[in-house]
Amino acid sequence: MMETSDRLIRALQWVWVGFAFFLVGGIIIWIVHLIRTSWSLDDTLSASIGISLVAIPIFLVFMGVVFYVFWGVAVHGRER
Repeated sequence: MMETSDRLIRALQWVWVGFAFFLVGGIIIWIVHLIRTSWSLDDTLSASIGISLVAIPIFLVFMGVVFYVFWGVAVHGRER
C-alpha cells in the first residue's frame, strides 16, 4: 500500500510540474502572438509590450517556484 501511495504522489508531482511548464509556455506563446498580431495590424505596440514585460517574468517566476518546490521534495523529501 505504501509503494502505491509513493508512486501516486510522485506521478501527481510530475503532472503538476508538467502543467506548470505547459501553462507558462502557452501564456508566453500567446503573448508573443499578441505582439505579432499588433505589429501586423499596425496597432500600438506599447500595450502589448507593456503587458508582456510584466506578465512573462511573473509566470517564469511561478514556473521556477513550482520546479524549485518539486526539486526540493524530490531530492530532500526522502531524507526526512
